[in-house]
Amino acid sequence: MCGRYASSVDPEDIVEEFELHTALPDLPRLEPDYNVAPTKEVYAVLERPPRRESPEAPELPAERQLRILTWGLVPSWAKDVKIASRLINARMETIAEKPAFRRAFEKRRAILPADGYYEWYVTEQLTKAGKPKKQPFFIRPKDGSMLAMAGLYELWRDPDRADDDPLRWKWTSTVITTTATDDLGRIHDRMPLMLPRDAYDAWLDPTNTDKTELLGLLRPAVPGQLEAYPVSTLVSNVENNGPELVEPLPLEDL
Repeated sequence: MCGRYASSVDPEDIVEEFELHTALPDLPRLEPDYNVAPTKEVYAVLERPPRRESPEAPELPAERQLRILTWGLVPSWAKDVKIASRLINARMETIAEKPAFRRAFEKRRAILPADGYYEWYVTEQLTKAGKPKKQPFFIRPKDGSMLAMAGLYELWRDPDRADDDPLRWKWTSTVITTTATDDLGRIHDRMPLMLPRDAYDAWLDPTNTDKTELLGLLRPAVPGQLEAYPVSTLVSNVENNGPELVEPLPLEDL
């Protein structure tokens, strides 16, 4: 699974990477987060038609947008938001059929930009409580590029809020995962799916409903494309946050 990641990217860099046509002063902004955890706000790139001025106005073509979403998907049919903690990841193998993700996969696909993500390797060492120690690793593109994680998003209507309440709609997201490649599978058996640049357009296009084509875009990272290195166990506590969390751990500290 992908349960933590780091995102310190500037909105301006996201605009350039994903060719957004957005006025820079109007960009949503989040503080750099080196310990992104479920229920936190995250950046997401998606495509939606602009809001119509009236119901009679014609619907305009979808435009690529940068939005801030909550990590942890809440399907439109959910009774409350508690389900989000169980839907931070969507398995590629079942997204086209599973009720929680099926409709979002059909027309609400997104890309979640990141620096990299964390996984915990179960070592042979034991804690004082007799449980295996877990060593966190940070996994990122070897060339230092932005990680474009494939995701889905949903809109959930809060029944307890009035129609004119700007917070009545909750926007949520999930990260799509797949079986980890051989060079990373030793750390954890699952990994987030990363989209190459030539797949951005087809993946984000809400009019693209070809399931076979869409699933074909979800390819595991090429072996050797990512690097993994051990980092401090400080990342295991969600209260800790800062660039020191992604610094490689000195060998003598292992």
